[in-house]
Amino acid sequence: MKPLVIIPARGGSKGVPRKNIKLLNNKPLIGYTIEAALNIFSGAVVCVSTDDVEIKTVVENFGLTVPFLRPQELVSDTAGMQEVLIHALEYYSRNGYEADTIILLQPTSPFRTAEHIKQAIKLFEQAKDCEIVVSVKEASANPYYLHFEESMEGYLRKLLKNSFVRRQDCPKVYELNGAIYIIRAEVLKEKKMNEFTRIVKYEMNQIASHDIDTILDWQFAEFLVKQQEN
Repeated sequence: MKPLVIIPARGGSKGVPRKNIKLLNNKPLIGYTIEAALNIFSGAVVCVSTDDVEIKTVVENFGLTVPFLRPQELVSDTAGMQEVLIHALEYYSRNGYEADTIILLQPTSPFRTAEHIKQAIKLFEQAKDCEIVVSVKEASANPYYLHFEESMEGYLRKLLKNSFVRRQDCPKVYELNGAIYIIRAEVLKEKKMNEFTRIVKYEMNQIASHDIDTILDWQFAEFLVKQQEN
């Protein structure tokens, strides 16, 4: 494996303003992900893709070099993650580093550790034909049992037609937790991420999966940090 670790960190954030560098237990949020990555990889292959000078400064205080600022067309809310990844991949390629694997670590998952990343990499290396390994958690709401849609007549009907009468009888389902994505670079160049079919899961527990998107998410993260300290 010849990896490129990409940590995407836009300056704009609506749910929690400036969350990537907001202090969680006296450490910038992005610092948790940087430290986890540096526990495994050299700084030479860890890329923070940002458009923000202040984030760049914070990142460099952790000992990383930020080799570029993301172009404006990759900054808006409509900019796709795939374009951000390919931009970083091509930048490193032009500068002599041809990565064959992208490891995407979003900074909003502070309880994802280096050990989680190592385990996901091991899965990726074992699954020779997979296109991507993604981290997941067991879904808290099972769509076979709890999800409904409204019919044209205004009545609720099951989203997934089935005969299950007990939640315990429903198949186990998973949801992405956003913490870890390990992607074959050649596949990323060939097809859209939502077209991947050879997907292998890496399951994490609910706490390790905690993702920060809203103020309530942030407050719960603060609670979890205090619980860990105690």
